[in-house]
Amino acid sequence: MTRASNTYTLVADIGGTNTRVALAEGTVLLKDTVRKYRNSDYPGLETVLQAFIAEEDGVDCKGACVALAGPVKGGRGSMTNLDWEIDDATLARATRAEKVALLNDLQAQGHAIGHLPSGSVRTLVDGPAAEPDAAKLVIGVGTGFNIAPVYETPGGRFVPAAEAGHANLPVRAEDELALIRHFETSHGFPAVEDMLSGRGFERVYLWLSETRGAAVEKSAADIMMGYEDGSDAIARDAAQMFVRMLGTVSGNLSLIQLPFGGIYFAGGVARAFAAHFSDLGFLEAFRDKGRFAGFMQNFAVHVIEDDFAALTGCATYLEGR
Repeated sequence: MTRASNTYTLVADIGGTNTRVALAEGTVLLKDTVRKYRNSDYPGLETVLQAFIAEEDGVDCKGACVALAGPVKGGRGSMTNLDWEIDDATLARATRAEKVALLNDLQAQGHAIGHLPSGSVRTLVDGPAAEPDAAKLVIGVGTGFNIAPVYETPGGRFVPAAEAGHANLPVRAEDELALIRHFETSHGFPAVEDMLSGRGFERVYLWLSETRGAAVEKSAADIMMGYEDGSDAIARDAAQMFVRMLGTVSGNLSLIQLPFGGIYFAGGVARAFAAHFSDLGFLEAFRDKGRFAGFMQNFAVHVIEDDFAALTGCATYLEGR
């Protein structure tokens, strides 16, 4: 199919294993154009984007925006487990687009809010009606952990970047303190991401099994299965500890950011746990803020269930520039 020149934007989302690339028209993602490329099959981002453009009959895009799971500064992005060169110059060279941008993946999720297809966002905890300019907060829990505050300003939406997964874990109970000391011994620093991520969930299970006499390693998927079918008591305790800590951390972040427009969870791990928040004590931990416990009812909680939300966010960001 031959596409008109300077009509579409190219959008991409780089993960640790795969990169998704698609076209968008305005703020609307063309889902039939989404393609996934395994990072290990390509020497760099430029070759991935060139492969996509070739498969789209050499489409000439007016803009290009890439989201990546890592910090972005000065038009250059870096990822912990990928040695690709990711910068504005590479993006412009690969796509020949007049307007290019790099975003942290959580920033892209923030720009997607309000532009996702119907049914893409599910409400977990209701809150009071929000003003149109109320701040929001995206919390991403997947391979890693991060946040993105979302502010509505007279000049448009502003979504600053963060690296919240590398702050230290809070402590509210004796078992949490013991786990944090274990993390400190094993990893040198007890970061939020060490617990609140897919691999963190596995570490919680391993630690709990070790404290009960026999260390057992399981994948996050197997642990979740053992919890959901009721076959593994340690899995239930691990899930409860994970969700309780997620509630505590999310509550802390909400008091800092005051997201009266709502909290939006994103990421595969967040989606997997969202259905179990009520059973595992998320809300109790989230609102456990002493004399501010009542105030915490101001914050609605949602989960983004659209796996392509970061791509939509890239398109929305470019359209608004």
